Amino acid sequence: MSSERTPIVSGNWKMNNNHFEAIQCVQKLAYLLQKEDFDAVEVTVHPPFTDLRSIQTLIDADQLRLKLGAQNCHPEEKGAFTGEVSPAFLAKLGVQYVIVGHSERRELFGETDEFVARKVVAVQKLGMTPIVCVGETLAEREAGVTLDKVRRQVQAALAKRTSEQAKSMVIAYEPIWAIGTGKNATASDAQEVVAAIREEVAAVVSRPAAQAVRIQYGGSVKAGTAAVLHDAGKFGRVETRPTHQETVDVWLAHE
Repeated sequence: MSSERTPIVSGNWKMNNNHFEAIQCVQKLAYLLQKEDFDAVEVTVHPPFTDLRSIQTLIDADQLRLKLGAQNCHPEEKGAFTGEVSPAFLAKLGVQYVIVGHSERRELFGETDEFVARKVVAVQKLGMTPIVCVGETLAEREAGVTLDKVRRQVQAALAKRTSEQAKSMVIAYEPIWAIGTGKNATASDAQEVVAAIREEVAAVVSRPAAQAVRIQYGGSVKAGTAAVLHDAGKFGRVETRPTHQETVDVWLAHE
């Protein structure tokens, strides 16, 4: 791993934890993690939209070193988009990271590569960092098109980004077939995809951007598999509980 890249461990809570539960979870997580953990690893939490204000207030009041993240946003800052959340609203709340292009958004809500790319632009315009999700289905893996799929998604997300903008992004490789199944990509499989992602960033933007961008692995999350990670931390459902701390601990031991 490049010495210039700070590892990042992110927790996507999905549609779990009301704001009371979220406060308890963050308080416990902050208690379990030590100063040296935060010195070595950046830790982000992504609660549901209804929890964001509660968690933002807690982080600010207690001066916690956790970073606040959102699970999604709309590419437009305002307008007639019933049920959507403006990236400008998130920025006002102190959100620092926004997940875009999660496989569930792509599959369940029909989000295209182009729509995800618009979100990337919107998030960075407002000073936040996009966590861009890419990954393949089981059928695509078995058909041998994993790298083609991931390269296409990365290319679309970076299409309108400068080298400096690309450097600040996070890319999360999430093999869709591993989400919530208990299955994980092997170390060699994951490393092959990570290498392909970096090569695509270099081809689309620049070699310095490819070296600087942080890449996460997101599938079924188990602390015991952190040793296969390459560059950044984990990303997934285990993070709805304070075992987020276990992931950080194992990452530190691996480093």
